[in-house]
Amino acid sequence: MGKPVGMMSPEKAAFLERSRKFWNPGKTQSWIDFGIDLVIDRREEYFLYDMDGHRLIDAHLNGGTFNLGHRNPELIDTLTEAMTRFDMGNHHFPSLVRTELAEELARTAPGDLQYTIYGSGGGEAIDIALKTARHATGKRKIVSIIKAYHGHTGLAVKTGDERFSKLFLSDGPADEFVHVPFNDPEAMEVALSGRDVACVIMETIPATYGFPMPEAGYLPAVKQLCEKYDALYIADEVQTGLMRTGELWGITKYGVEPDILVTGKGISGGIYPIACVVVGKDHAGWLTEDGFGHMATMGGAELGCVVALKVLEIVQRDEVRSAVRFTADYMSKQLTAIRQRHDDFFVGIRQNGLVMGLEFNHPKGAMVVMKALYENGVWAIFSTLDPRVLQFKPGLLMTPELCEELVNRMEVAIGQARTEVFG
Repeated sequence: MGKPVGMMSPEKAAFLERSRKFWNPGKTQSWIDFGIDLVIDRREEYFLYDMDGHRLIDAHLNGGTFNLGHRNPELIDTLTEAMTRFDMGNHHFPSLVRTELAEELARTAPGDLQYTIYGSGGGEAIDIALKTARHATGKRKIVSIIKAYHGHTGLAVKTGDERFSKLFLSDGPADEFVHVPFNDPEAMEVALSGRDVACVIMETIPATYGFPMPEAGYLPAVKQLCEKYDALYIADEVQTGLMRTGELWGITKYGVEPDILVTGKGISGGIYPIACVVVGKDHAGWLTEDGFGHMATMGGAELGCVVALKVLEIVQRDEVRSAVRFTADYMSKQLTAIRQRHDDFFVGIRQNGLVMGLEFNHPKGAMVVMKALYENGVWAIFSTLDPRVLQFKPGLLMTPELCEELVNRMEVAIGQARTEVFG
């Protein structure tokens, strides 16, 4: 089932030219330069089908958007039924399903988080979280991690890497957006010690930086520093939430109760855009002071709320938790064995449940592996801010048979990539 190399059809070539002309010339050309001529057409379960008919196992899932697979039948049925009664809704008014989802998030969130504020995507939700923290504390400064990524909207992009902020002149001022190294509590304390910080925002495991794992005690130490210096802790669970780590929220595995939690991507089921900010009562004063302070026409769209409720139900099922643990254990064992056979090239496995980063001994090793995987019928992507590391994200509902096929294709591809790098 490997993809034939150099076999682009005339139809695809013509389509890619249209994409360059009318959509995004830079991104379209970048993928072609990477050797990835993927144009996704049909999709189902954990499979993508290129417009030329080639099948790929999706082990990227668009950052976890497709945790439950593509076009999950339960979610499609849920959305179809909801459309007999609901539409996007009106963001100004109380809503049956918007309130029901908020109640479920309050019930399942770590700690004492009560209110949910809605956005249509993760970046918007991050902006909401940051604005909420600034209002609650009366402070402007925001601390994030070097090589962080929290989205591309107005405030979110300022918390991330300069690759994305400088392009749009959003890389400052430095006294408001402070970046410190990951796994460095001393640097974090220096940043917070002036007591002028509104919040610390962190992905529980930084995705775009290649999933470096928090060292033992690091996240609790950051939370304690936030409490010591009167700053809020925002847990960005857009990629690590919804059972990817084997628990509903990744942050709970580290013993931390955040002041604000953000979820997106997977909460949509890959079916209807929605993102959520869950915040404690003590920090959500603007909702009472001026409930119109933030408005989003498509934030908390009612059809999206119905889908999100079903997503939360599915991921909390006992059989799903068991499946995640099986797949995580299986992948760990199989990838460790593959690494041992290619240990001069495949040098590390970063893992917490199904959150995985695979390290390669070459500055752009994961880019080479990505291309080899593509040619062998697997889709996974290198980490944008550390191209030595491949983001590897098996789905929550993968069957044992598909897991076996995936690792077999992984071994072939990694061997080919090693040969390309070392000869």
